[in-house]
Amino acid sequence: MNDTAFEVNFDAIVGPTHNYAGLSCGNLASQRHRGTTSNPRLAALQGLEKMKLLMDLGIKQAVLLPQDRPDVAALRRLGFGGTDTAVIEQAHRQQPALLAACASASSMWVATAATVSPRADTADGRVHITPANLVSQPHRAIEPEATASALKAIFHDDSVFAHHPPLPAAAHLSDEGAANHTRLCRAYHEPGIEIFAYGRAYFDGGATRPTTFPTRQTHEASQAVARLHRLDPARTIFVQQNPAAIDAGVFHNDVIAVGNQNVLLYHAAAFAGGRKTTDAIRRRFHKVCGDKLVLIEISEEQVSLADAVDSYLFNGQLVTLPDGSMSLVCSQECSQMDSTRHCLQQLVYDDNPIRSVHTVALRQSMQNGGGPACLRWRVALTETELGRVHPGVLLDERRYRRLTDWVERHYRDQLTPDDLGDPCLLQESRTALDELTRILPLGSFYRFQRTGA
Repeated sequence: MNDTAFEVNFDAIVGPTHNYAGLSCGNLASQRHRGTTSNPRLAALQGLEKMKLLMDLGIKQAVLLPQDRPDVAALRRLGFGGTDTAVIEQAHRQQPALLAACASASSMWVATAATVSPRADTADGRVHITPANLVSQPHRAIEPEATASALKAIFHDDSVFAHHPPLPAAAHLSDEGAANHTRLCRAYHEPGIEIFAYGRAYFDGGATRPTTFPTRQTHEASQAVARLHRLDPARTIFVQQNPAAIDAGVFHNDVIAVGNQNVLLYHAAAFAGGRKTTDAIRRRFHKVCGDKLVLIEISEEQVSLADAVDSYLFNGQLVTLPDGSMSLVCSQECSQMDSTRHCLQQLVYDDNPIRSVHTVALRQSMQNGGGPACLRWRVALTETELGRVHPGVLLDERRYRRLTDWVERHYRDQLTPDDLGDPCLLQESRTALDELTRILPLGSFYRFQRTGA
């Protein structure tokens, strides 16, 4: 299998229960908008518009299904009983915070869905996939089972794809997926280096840690994923996130750094160890890839850490266009803030592979703490491997139009956290998702379809 590889972006559709319950500790935007009114319809349409932009730029784009929410099965495991309607009503009356966790549309942020390593990096020449266990946040910890099921349905050929179960659900193995993982390479089909960023080494009591917000990724989890994926230690590097950055709201590494092929764009405060860490990455890249790594460091003077977090400048999608140049797809907020706007202008002017910038309107997601990169999961695939991917998830013009029409017909215009207790919302959501599986034909994907509930 020697055909050239390219990157495919998989984006999840924002689910019908998109709301601002403020569930994510350490995510400043999520906390700031807690209790405000969301617009699920607009959120889903904005996500689809971003997908279409990538498709129009010539990037291969695919779509992932949202998970069924509210998660009635999870609420039953927490002791609520009776009919599905009764379960929702009991949870809303007795513990609305648990209902909010089980109704979250957080599976939209698929950067945390899983870690993937392409065939060029793995010992057995297969694409390896490990769903994240997401144990650091209760509303995310209910996702892995459905995530694993979806990825197995999409990447269904075991001769090409190797699926691993999520790591054991334990604090010392807390895994947040690709949001803390970056692959750098000369070309997608060639061996590269895989960078695993972690917040803390659980068994290293002497290591510096954040003092305000909890860490999410552990060194131990990153090491376990690298072993499962059968990565060469010489082409794998583990780096610690800067504890001060985590305390400033950088809960995932993709909020402060983004890489693509031979480019790493990052804030000076991104990594513990500073220049020593980035120098180690540069040397490793040169040794493995035989080429120079383009390191683009943005200083505190150019863009403050606070501005980086507010704008999600580094949570952009750095992509390679068909002509070989790179483009940064970033949030509209980046063009509205002086420091980030000037930074982007300089970035395109300077001598580096990034030749263009595209801004996208994602205010609904941004207010919940997720930018462009949070909404996508990137996978390097060859033509042969793409041919083994379920074709029903690949986005084209016709499917895009059908999806936007579907959203317009089924999604509410407004939703408050208190609306999660409305039993009608569950039925509305399930009716929508049932129809969605005919647009994205993955069969009876949802549990309520399989059981007839």
